[in-house]
Amino acid sequence: MRARLHRTFQSLTIRNYRLFATGQLVKLIGVWMMFIAQDWLVLQLSGNSATAVGIVVALQFTPVLLLTLFGGVLADRYDKRKLLLVANTVFAALAVFMALLVLTGVVQLWHVFVLAAAMGTANAIETPARQAFVSELVGTTLLPNALSLNASVFNSARIIGPATAGVAIAVIGLGPTFLLATMMAVSPIVSLARMRSAELQRELRTRAERGRTRVVDGLRHVWQRPDLVLAMSLVAVVGFAGFNYQVTLPVLSKVVFETGAASFGLLAAALATGSLAGALAGSWRRAQPSAHVVIGSAVAFGVFSMAVGFSTPYWLVATLLLPTGFFAIFFAQAANQRVQLGCDASFRGRVMALYVLVFLGTTPLGALAVGWLSEQFSAATAIWLGGLVSLLAGAVALGWQLRRHGEQLRLRLRPTPRLYVVRAADATG
Repeated sequence: MRARLHRTFQSLTIRNYRLFATGQLVKLIGVWMMFIAQDWLVLQLSGNSATAVGIVVALQFTPVLLLTLFGGVLADRYDKRKLLLVANTVFAALAVFMALLVLTGVVQLWHVFVLAAAMGTANAIETPARQAFVSELVGTTLLPNALSLNASVFNSARIIGPATAGVAIAVIGLGPTFLLATMMAVSPIVSLARMRSAELQRELRTRAERGRTRVVDGLRHVWQRPDLVLAMSLVAVVGFAGFNYQVTLPVLSKVVFETGAASFGLLAAALATGSLAGALAGSWRRAQPSAHVVIGSAVAFGVFSMAVGFSTPYWLVATLLLPTGFFAIFFAQAANQRVQLGCDASFRGRVMALYVLVFLGTTPLGALAVGWLSEQFSAATAIWLGGLVSLLAGAVALGWQLRRHGEQLRLRLRPTPRLYVVRAADATG
């Protein structure tokens, strides 16, 4: 057990990574508290409009469409640690301003829209730099483990944050909840400032080489790699159609089940608990995951999302959100690892910017579509349709992968049922 725990949390033996993970955990708990409080605030200000929630989510992620590739260039050209310090400082200042508006009671819906877009802009610069910075903290050998632990940190925050927000909104109100959440945004600034620059594993590049860093070179690098294209294409479709529970869960909770903020927090926490398990399940990985792992987890996510959409009792929805969250993060993490470990280190910032673009950049369009579907039909309809699209995308990706590599699927029933892949030549031989 001790050996397994050491292997699972091996990256935490590195001081800089411990600081990084701690700062991110505290910040992300606050961010998820703020997201829950923000969704509840928007529903109050808009008269329970699912479209308004979709607009806020779209405004949070639209800057990703416009600025993330530029953020990737900055990450490859400049000191990632300093870039993260600046981006996190701007985000913290905007979050505090939002809390003050809510506390003073002068907040209006357009305030939320503007600040959501502004914080999304800071995130568009910060996210690719943060993704690429992990390799400088731990090196290539521990990178899969560190990426899995990053996902664990993210999903731990998704468990703690929504549950805390649901209770806090009910007990102390929206304003104090916003203030508590935004105070946590300072944590990564302190952690980054305390890191030892001499211990970072950086690739030495001349000023001329950094000056020649261009977006188009990163795009060309990905386009010439079919394995990266497959992973990113699948992430784009599943992200657009299936990863919009931030829109559907509050509507499902308040409008369909007619429950309060605490029950909404429990649904979000159930999804995040499954996600945490999925992240930890990938923490043992030491090599690039196969395309079939990525595709299979996308298919499983689609199946369970459809099950959530077709379920009616509250308890059954909460239960099914556990495996849904598991396969959601297992898929996203496997795709992230496949892309990061498959690209050249000198392109990592730009490649991860493109990954973030297709992963988060599709969310604004998906959020608007899902918000409209939830309002015109129901949140449950939007959920099962997203699951169906994810399932079909996985099936198409599987067919392309099998045909490209001359492979076939085989099902073995005894001694234990197992689905596996063989080369077509071996299957006929």
